[in-house]
Amino acid sequence: MDVINTVKKTESPRPGHASYMGGFAADAKETLKVAIIGLGARGPTHLAHAAAAEGTILVGVCDLYEDAAKRGVETALKADPERHKGVKAFHGHEHAYRRMLTETKPDAVWVATPWQSHAAIALDTMNAGAHAFVEVPLALSIEDMWKIVDTSERTRRHCMMLENVNYGREELMFLNMCRQGVFGELLHGEAAYIHELRAQLHEYELGRSTGSWRAFHWANESGNLYPNHGLGPIAQYMNLARRDDNFRRIVSFSSRAMNHELYTARVLGQDSKSAKLDFSKGGDINTSIIKTALGRTIMVQWDESSPRPYSRHNLIQGTHGTGASFPARIALEYCWKNATPALRKLLELPEDKPNQSSNYHSWIKDGGFEAFYEHFDHPLYLRMQDIAKKHGGHGGIDAIMNFRIIECLRQGLALDQNIYEGAFWSSVCPLSRKSVAEDGMPQEFPDFTRGQWKTTIPLDIFA
Repeated sequence: MDVINTVKKTESPRPGHASYMGGFAADAKETLKVAIIGLGARGPTHLAHAAAAEGTILVGVCDLYEDAAKRGVETALKADPERHKGVKAFHGHEHAYRRMLTETKPDAVWVATPWQSHAAIALDTMNAGAHAFVEVPLALSIEDMWKIVDTSERTRRHCMMLENVNYGREELMFLNMCRQGVFGELLHGEAAYIHELRAQLHEYELGRSTGSWRAFHWANESGNLYPNHGLGPIAQYMNLARRDDNFRRIVSFSSRAMNHELYTARVLGQDSKSAKLDFSKGGDINTSIIKTALGRTIMVQWDESSPRPYSRHNLIQGTHGTGASFPARIALEYCWKNATPALRKLLELPEDKPNQSSNYHSWIKDGGFEAFYEHFDHPLYLRMQDIAKKHGGHGGIDAIMNFRIIECLRQGLALDQNIYEGAFWSSVCPLSRKSVAEDGMPQEFPDFTRGQWKTTIPLDIFA
């Protein structure tokens, strides 16, 4: 699949749209029929959460492989044999999920398949009358993102990208602090997905699991191939695509591609399947800069091959200070007169020196950072932390995300991430590839909202 030249348009295939989905809330549905497509690395976690959540009935599971589909059925029945007794397994063909959609008629479908299949499955799911919840990224081309947006608006079905990192404790706390103005006017953000994954080349050798398809992306594409885990939280801190601001343009550069080839030669050998891949067309480290409509900047990095510790970076900077993760730290500039009582305590501001500023030259970290949770922990995290501990998934963020989705559907609430956010965040992939191919030339973001972002209410701080 040629994904380098997929940025074909910045406008919708049709000038109008049926119904804007920015604040859409589907009718409340006390009992949800749920299906899962893809039971490799991510699907089993979504399945376990959907099976355990109150008010769900698992009706179908689907995977290319029969053993994976059967394990999915077993997981559902183990969670609640009575409630999920009618769950059916589908397998054996890349389009077997279509038969599942027709026969089981689910209300909501979780999609955890290889990247290149996300768009087609999301479209089929919505056209079948179900809400689609799609793993990262939402799609690989701008054209497919427009199709997904148009189909969501026409069918009045959610299509949410499963950005779990937005539900992390630090990310939720920073969101709460941004909403309370603690960092002042937001100016800049930094985001990353730094995750050494060269070992997935062993899966490519076996011809199954994530590495069996991810290796082709490493070998054939140069750009930011996976921006969302770092970018999603920053975008919501800044209210991008939600009234205050929006994505405008991006420039992108990639480094030389060396690490996969070196790893293959050292670990897998010249007779391996991986040795036949030409990794020189890719790039090991990608750095992109986004400029927003309001004039803010966001640095987004991607690196899945370098020998370095995991990081999502997650830095938000404003006129009053900065919050960052990996490691967690905060620096703020306040004096007694312009600080809330909570901040006076946290920053140890002396009452007898009202004009003395807090020490923003040093990071507040370790125990000092932990003290911020007492005052700024997000209400959603506080309410769902026990669910996170019990059901897990990336330290519990998967559980908060999935249980929150099901809660919203059952209660008829708007989702925390709308279709347009998923499209904007995912569009960094093809736009960065095009910028890299053009030696860093700026690329304009399409406005998937067609101007409606200016009236979209920012994500609220909810309990």
